[in-house]
Amino acid sequence: MSAEEAASVRLPSDEQREQLMVQAAKLFYDLEKTRTEVAAELGLTRWQVSRLLEEARASGIVRIEIVPRSKRRPDLETGLQRAFGLREAVVVPGPGPGSGEDDATALEFVAEAAGRYIASIQPRLPLIGVSWGRTMAAVAHWLPPKWNDGVHVVLVNGATTLRSSSQRNNMVAEAFARSGNGVASLLPVPAIVGKASTRQVLEEDPIIARVLDLAGQAPVVCFSMGALSHENVLVGSGYIEPADIDRLAGRGAVGDLLGRFIDARGEIADPELDQRTIGLRLEALRAKQRAIAIAAGKPKHALVLACLRARYMNVLVTDEATARFALEHVDG
Repeated sequence: MSAEEAASVRLPSDEQREQLMVQAAKLFYDLEKTRTEVAAELGLTRWQVSRLLEEARASGIVRIEIVPRSKRRPDLETGLQRAFGLREAVVVPGPGPGSGEDDATALEFVAEAAGRYIASIQPRLPLIGVSWGRTMAAVAHWLPPKWNDGVHVVLVNGATTLRSSSQRNNMVAEAFARSGNGVASLLPVPAIVGKASTRQVLEEDPIIARVLDLAGQAPVVCFSMGALSHENVLVGSGYIEPADIDRLAGRGAVGDLLGRFIDARGEIADPELDQRTIGLRLEALRAKQRAIAIAAGKPKHALVLACLRARYMNVLVTDEATARFALEHVDG
């Protein structure tokens, strides 16, 4: 049959059409023939073969499974992207039931995945913003050498601690820059100050304002989240007291990001405290090319859901249990 004759033949319906779908799919996917070769084999046009292959996928005759070599859950990733309009999601399997592994183990899995994701971003960006804390320190550990050669890293929220600690959780920007063979611009002010007027004066200082402006310009911002608990890094650093955590819980807070405590709707839980917080405003995250949130563990489930609902992120790197919680409560 010539191409002209085949073009005039209408594809059959029902069982005959299904048989053609199976034949075309076997030739194309299993025997790796081109669409042109499949068309010649079946006496159809290339356009008809393409249509059969599309229908085979749509009807479920052909199913394509993504099986990444690294530990990932593509099904949950796709679910999150569809449910919350994310640009990307990275979900790693969590510790199995009865494994004896805990949230700290889940954090390591997620931090490693986040390091790999950040290092893979193309094209390379000259400027990237980061927050600080235990999670971000873990992510910095997993960044490969020269992951973004010459990168400029800017700290997006205040990090000068009030209490000494053996853990250098406030050194994240330096660690990111060092592994990327780049430079870091720091924000040498407290995360939270005692008066709103003090915050205003500090933010108007030309040096501090320049760093905050860089944070605003950064097309990519990577940030972690703080669970609402007495172990929150802001408590450990001396910015707030355990009693403040109890008070915030009474106001409906579910945790913090960039040092700003939010409720289940993603709204600021304590406006007075927020007015004393120095750093990038949360609404600025919605305008970023990539606002990469990194979180793991049950204590952060409600916080991740709140951030998803408020669109403070368009990329989420998390563990399986957190992803499932978000998807189960997408309409809640």
